Amino acid sequence: MRVILVDDEPLALKHLERLVGEIQGLDIIGKFDNPEKALEAILRDRPQIVFLDIEMPEINGIQIAERIHNTFPEMNIVFVTAYNEYAVKAFELNAIDYVIKPIQRKRLEETVRRIIIKAPTPIDTPDDAGVICCFKTLRFKSSMDDPDIIEVHWRTSKARELFSFLLQHRQNPVRKDVLLDLLWPEFDESKGLAQLYAAIYQIRKTLKKININITISSFENNYMLELNDTKIDVDEWERGMNKLSVVKGDNLPQFRSLLSLYIGDYLSEEGYLWAESERERLRILWLHYIKDLADFFISKEKYTDAILLYQRVQILHPYVDSSYFILMKLYDLIGDRHSVTQQYNNLKNMLKDEYGIKPNDVIENWYEDWKKKQKRAEIFLEKK
Repeated sequence: MRVILVDDEPLALKHLERLVGEIQGLDIIGKFDNPEKALEAILRDRPQIVFLDIEMPEINGIQIAERIHNTFPEMNIVFVTAYNEYAVKAFELNAIDYVIKPIQRKRLEETVRRIIIKAPTPIDTPDDAGVICCFKTLRFKSSMDDPDIIEVHWRTSKARELFSFLLQHRQNPVRKDVLLDLLWPEFDESKGLAQLYAAIYQIRKTLKKININITISSFENNYMLELNDTKIDVDEWERGMNKLSVVKGDNLPQFRSLLSLYIGDYLSEEGYLWAESERERLRILWLHYIKDLADFFISKEKYTDAILLYQRVQILHPYVDSSYFILMKLYDLIGDRHSVTQQYNNLKNMLKDEYGIKPNDVIENWYEDWKKKQKRAEIFLEKK
């Protein structure tokens, strides 16, 4: 394995060179006491391992590691330092190890052993790069068509929420102080940052374990989640619906298939308050497409198909009162009197229980007129 050594102290660098040179399988391709030149060589020559001192002038090891990680996230970084105060920050940057000076050969051999046995992460092709599902709850799949869910074990609920928040703000930088206020408001800055760094480290480990090729970059005081080739079901759904735009006979199967992806509101089971605006936006969009499809069925006098759509609306959104009124009208069109009355009673009970109100005058008047028509029809039939 190709190795580059970086330490601004000549004696420490020489000692490190001697120890690394004695370990079989390692090839030292560069050693630097100038951190700027070291960074140039690392980005150019792409070694498998970088042994990196932290306390250096002009640019320190943490800053170098951030730049390495943003360009080559899989590169093995081993911090070598006389101080242990940087441990949390080191592991936030996904360092493979953190070795305290003076370095012992046995300790260094253990570090190299960990690197050698670390399984490489294969990079999938774009068609099989993994999918993150956000409708209803956070889940992972290997592809859009795969029905099986990848089992994921989050170490903490905060790590899961942090990932979800970064995912919602994907491709955009998110300030660390925003994350601290959101997830660890009870801690002071120092303790909060320790929690944040640990959670980022766990997220990276989790994504790597399930082979999802997502990068979380750290720069200045920000994090940014980059999807690379990974897909999100919400994006695929919205992009597909925008392409179809208007329901027509030739795109009806695709329209119905895309609508079926919406199995529940965006991250609804997670209960994140910060997700509510996006949840509401997608909900409104889905209801708009449902109405378009239902109107298409009604125009073709396929009332049962329209009824099935609005029944689905009621299952997912029982407090959308308009669905009850629409179903009352649709059931009237197919002559299902019992279901008209049932929908009206369901609406009346829902409004009373949830809001302490009655159906509005438009619905009340329509229902009273409908009952009168039914009564007249019964009288007419009795006379015959």
